[in-house]
Amino acid sequence: MTLSWFQIIRLGFVQMALGAIVVLTTSTLNRLMVVELSLPAILPGLLVGLHYGIQLTRPHWGFYSDTGGHRTRWIIGGMVALALGAFTAACGVLAFAQSFALGLTVSIVAYTLIGLGVGASGTSLLALLATTTAPHRRAAAATITWLMMIFGIAMTAGIVGQLIDPYTPLLLIEIVGFVVTIATLVTCLAVFRIERNLIAVREPDPTPFMEGLKEVWSERKARNFTIFVFLSMTAYFMQELILEPYAGLVFGFTPGQSTSLSGAQNGGVFIGMLAVGILATGFKIGALRNWVMTGCVGSAAALILITFLGPIGPTAPLVPAVVLLGFFNGMFAVAAIGSMMALAAAGAARREGTRMGLWGAAQAIAAGFGGLVGAGLVDVLRVTMTDTQAFGIVFIAEAAIFIAAAAMAAKIMDRKMPSATLVPGE
Repeated sequence: MTLSWFQIIRLGFVQMALGAIVVLTTSTLNRLMVVELSLPAILPGLLVGLHYGIQLTRPHWGFYSDTGGHRTRWIIGGMVALALGAFTAACGVLAFAQSFALGLTVSIVAYTLIGLGVGASGTSLLALLATTTAPHRRAAAATITWLMMIFGIAMTAGIVGQLIDPYTPLLLIEIVGFVVTIATLVTCLAVFRIERNLIAVREPDPTPFMEGLKEVWSERKARNFTIFVFLSMTAYFMQELILEPYAGLVFGFTPGQSTSLSGAQNGGVFIGMLAVGILATGFKIGALRNWVMTGCVGSAAALILITFLGPIGPTAPLVPAVVLLGFFNGMFAVAAIGSMMALAAAGAARREGTRMGLWGAAQAIAAGFGGLVGAGLVDVLRVTMTDTQAFGIVFIAEAAIFIAAAAMAAKIMDRKMPSATLVPGE
């Protein structure tokens, strides 16, 4: 028995809940630390890097999903951990105002919980989708759930951006508490009884974890795709921790305006994903490889545009440029996700979750590495340069990595097929 379209959409609400919580920790709280508390950008960079580093456990979650059922408990349990982590992170921001040591301690605990929560819930959800979705629905299921996640990010960032001005510590706690509570309830309702009729789809697999991981790593295209995910996601996440501070320091955005900017960017991502989904899936226009390359090159061009707007200052059209960046980010991401879903179901049998976990770990490493490098470079360059110059150099470096990712996609991805294929043991 496989997932129906209605069940796929229900699981998409879990992705939406994940995005809604994560955007608070990577944009709003980051902005408050850097601008309102005048903390170095490297600090939230290290904290976000911590939560991505902990997601190295993703292959384990995926493997456990491969070797037995009961994925629902990992999805819900992970969401609860994520919600507790996000609320604790908000408390950590307030603690920094009283004591740096206390704020740092609370934040480390919080971002550890966030990493565990995202890893357990997100990977188990993707494993459930990969193993219970009919083959002809996999690409569409990935697109639907990812779009719902982006919608959750954009919607949350936009609403929070409107509600948090004028900023007060009590208001921050109230908003974060409300968001994480609703996200947890939505997750519980979304997965309720879905797995009950699907739990017997796969028999238990006694294969040890390392042996299963080695099977996947022995597949050449799986290895190459892992490297591509790392490279492209490094570029994707380099601006995540510095875009809102850039808007605040160079363009004079308020906390609410900069949070809304994140919502505008993710709105662009949503439109880019939707456009590719319609054109590539509905109208069969272009191979996934071409959409990935176009998205990477377009993202690089948008970053260069954002750099050139810096010297203009507050009157520059930053928001449209950021929406353009989001659009091309979404274009490349949804094409890569389509390939990922096809690859996850190919190759050595019964390793869908392990592959998803491997690529999820590569993405997590890249996200932490990219965010940390971006924030660290800005801090170093601001010592000897103006804010505009420092941020601009980092954006140009990010554009160069996107170009390198496009070149790699051209080399390793299929030129003709609308979705990627994988030959067992290749």
